[in-house]
Amino acid sequence: MADTPNRAKGRKSIRLSAAPRELMTGTPELHGVWKATVITLFPEAFPGTLGLSLTGKALKEGLWQLDTIDLRKYGIGKHRNVDDTPAGGGAGMVLRADVVGPAIEEALASTSGNRPLIYLSPRGRPMDQIMMQNLARADGVMLICGRFEGLDERVIEAYGIQEVSLGDFVMTGGEIAAHALIDATVRLIPGVLGNADSTQEESFSSGLLEHPQYTKPADWQGRTIPDVLMSGHHEKIAEWRRAQSEALTQTRRPDLWHKTKR
Repeated sequence: MADTPNRAKGRKSIRLSAAPRELMTGTPELHGVWKATVITLFPEAFPGTLGLSLTGKALKEGLWQLDTIDLRKYGIGKHRNVDDTPAGGGAGMVLRADVVGPAIEEALASTSGNRPLIYLSPRGRPMDQIMMQNLARADGVMLICGRFEGLDERVIEAYGIQEVSLGDFVMTGGEIAAHALIDATVRLIPGVLGNADSTQEESFSSGLLEHPQYTKPADWQGRTIPDVLMSGHHEKIAEWRRAQSEALTQTRRPDLWHKTKR
């Protein structure tokens, strides 16, 4: 992956609590920092696991920012309805254009730079490492978490929204997919993992699955670490790892293997 210029950093204090939004709001946008804005009916779902471990530490240190827009506040009428029955009939409900549209306008007004607008949808392009690498090079991302039967198509057309899928299955909403996309992207931001080599040697970085990994003890229940890894011969170790990656990819992901051999 191409080198990414160092981003300006801003430090802020966060702590896990029963009110996750406190971890994200009340802080002005930090110049040059990658920012995720999430449009959702469940803002309390964020930061969730994104506030833990390395992503949480990086959020606290201002290496990236997270904000949510509560879709419900744009709801229609006394009960702030956000959906209605499908035109032409059918089961389920559809998110209204006159609800999601204003929420998108708020997201656009609160962000700047190159921040793709993505709708998390089972009919979208599947997430992959190349997508995450491209998003990490952008200034951030704006995500729409779908619910019910989907989003009024006119909104997708009007804003040129990209549709992205976590996989070939259907969930109750896009929040979990949003977590996955943000996590997979944030870890590629310089300084988040600490060791930049980690992102270069893992699965999919070269189009192949990652080779097997081992650590102490050298002998566990009669199973030993392969001798080549204990040899100290770096060239032979690299050859072994490459061969293992190729074998695993051929066996488990023939689709990836064919792509690497084109």
